[in-house]
Amino acid sequence: MTTGLAFDPIWESVYAEGFSQRWPWDAVVSFVFRNAPRDRPRNTVSIVELGFGSGSNLWFAAREGFRVAGIDGSATAVAQGKARLAAEGFEGDLRIGDFTQALPFADASFDLAIDRGALTCAGFTSVRAAIREVQRILRPGGAFLFCPYSTDHPAAGTGRALGDGLACDFTLPGLAGLGAISFWSEANVRDTLAEGWTITMLSRLMTEDLIDPRLSRGEWYAVARKS
Repeated sequence: MTTGLAFDPIWESVYAEGFSQRWPWDAVVSFVFRNAPRDRPRNTVSIVELGFGSGSNLWFAAREGFRVAGIDGSATAVAQGKARLAAEGFEGDLRIGDFTQALPFADASFDLAIDRGALTCAGFTSVRAAIREVQRILRPGGAFLFCPYSTDHPAAGTGRALGDGLACDFTLPGLAGLGAISFWSEANVRDTLAEGWTITMLSRLMTEDLIDPRLSRGEWYAVARKS
């Protein structure tokens, strides 16, 4: 796998051990249908995902006729994503690399950008740098979905602090064994999306599962358009 990543390399182990998600996240489906340009054919609309994992979100977008691309730090995840697209005859520009560094895509080359819980595995400084890169590769008016964990997440404050907003070794089962995570306040999200963005949606989802506490969570769903 790629070395020198700004996020925890444990995710390569997670995917190498067989983890795979089949279906797209509902938040991503809603984001794509609400924000994709409607005045152009879908095969001219480009979508990029940071930390796409096994590729379920990009698979969904490709099935809907959109052009897809992505970058992930896990070699196993990238292989899974490529195989899934190829199995149904879809194409996608899926690359292995550090999505918190300079992104290997041209300026203004995408209409939509997706982060569904990937950037929250990096510290505040790295995430802000990554979002500046997202802004660079989006076309004017392009939309970005940003989904970090909230400071109201049940696991926030239960781990060992690493600095720059990161923590690890959580005692609650929901995030146990998943490496380093950063938790974001409303002010953190707003400040990060303040320059060059217009926030069009900012929702905080709090879920408390009374049967299985591992399913309890707190996270943000922010949508911002490049000004």
